Amino acid sequence: MEESTIYSTGHGNKSFDVFIKELYSFNIEYLLDIRSKPFSKWNPQFNQALLKVELEKCGIQYVFVGDSLGGLPDDRSCYDSNGKILYDVIKRKDFFIQGLNRLITANEKEIRLAIMCSESKPEECHRSKLIGEELRINNISLNHIILENRIKSQETVMSELTKGNGVIDLFGNRMEFTSRKSY
Repeated sequence: MEESTIYSTGHGNKSFDVFIKELYSFNIEYLLDIRSKPFSKWNPQFNQALLKVELEKCGIQYVFVGDSLGGLPDDRSCYDSNGKILYDVIKRKDFFIQGLNRLITANEKEIRLAIMCSESKPEECHRSKLIGEELRINNISLNHIILENRIKSQETVMSELTKGNGVIDLFGNRMEFTSRKSY
């Protein structure tokens, strides 16, 4: 794996001050909002308009990419009959491939960025199960920000998610992931 300048974070219930300290601790220059719906009912400090203004005051550029890297795409073919999101389908869609290629290019240019979703636990979010795994296929390990000055590698997160069983089964097949919830 090559060294990665791509990080991931989830805002969860953090205060903006804690959130910004975590970003600063990894010298993040750009925050890419990968939420399909860039607002938070419970944490309004992370609503798109306010977040953009506050980040820019702190010297971090806000970029919305939820239309290409979001976990709740408008394309209904990305959902199963129960409403769960099929990451294996999303990863073959042009919109996702374009978004992923932006991340790969940013890493090649050594741009320090963090992708952000609402879920604080990376093992429960599409940023690890979908984006992180697709980056890993491209030899890039996503760095998941856990706390200020503390990260977990993509490999560690997936090992925790699969309870150490890995993402490839005995027959060489890659595990397929879906969302936890139905939408």
